Amino acid sequence: MNDRRIWWCFIVPCMLVALAVVMSLAAVFQYSVREFIPGSLNTGGFTLDNYYSIGRPLYFLVILDTLIISFLTALFCLLLSYPVAYALVRTNIEWLRTLLVILAITPLFTGEIVRTYAWMLVLGTEGFVNSSLLALGIVNAPLQFMYTKFGVIVALVHYSMPVMIILLATAISHVNRDFEKAAANLGAAPLVVFARVTVPLTMPGIVASTVVIAAWTMSAFATPQLIGGGKVLMISNLVYLQGLSSFNFPIAAVLSAVAFVAAFGSLALIQPFVTRLERRVAQS
Repeated sequence: MNDRRIWWCFIVPCMLVALAVVMSLAAVFQYSVREFIPGSLNTGGFTLDNYYSIGRPLYFLVILDTLIISFLTALFCLLLSYPVAYALVRTNIEWLRTLLVILAITPLFTGEIVRTYAWMLVLGTEGFVNSSLLALGIVNAPLQFMYTKFGVIVALVHYSMPVMIILLATAISHVNRDFEKAAANLGAAPLVVFARVTVPLTMPGIVASTVVIAAWTMSAFATPQLIGGGKVLMISNLVYLQGLSSFNFPIAAVLSAVAFVAAFGSLALIQPFVTRLERRVAQS
């Protein structure tokens, strides 16, 4: 394939998609500096008051909850996904590797809403968890999992785990096993080798995947909408309420801009740190 075909088949379509994304973002930012006219779908003149209103308790608390939920989701997702990714890469049992691949990848073929409705059945008052706890006599009354941050985080962890497993498995597969063998030959126990050699060598992947998942879940909509039931709001839910319920498009645009800056800003800020970690690992 010559250079001209590469240009027209790959570069030009990518440039068109990038242009469409930039134009969409420009439209959002344009709305964010327009004045809101109550009772009208039209917007007024230029103003920066929309950005000042983010400091109001309603908006500030939703932004804060979004950041907390996103990073807790990323943290628990890391703790649950790392053992699975490690076993996926290091196991010598073919059927076990196949099973882990199927279990890790299959959720990606079901939509977010389908998985969220499944968790509603599991976490509901008469769901699987409460029914099991009542049958075992552990609790005397159903526990409240729905419409709580805990329920939202549980569903988001399940939603994000396949991607986290793939990212971590890639990082673990690049570890030079000669370092682990050298540590074992020097008398280090398997747990010591794992904690002092394997984990540090995969730290760039750990940091990068954690931030990626946190940035990804900042835009979650269906899961907090259904599991949270209006009691647990994230930025995307508040954008929906302001834009389509109150028709306050300027505030909705400001919230969208905040989410965009938070997500992509975290990815941009973490890149130099990950680069330094990769250099340190390469020099060790």
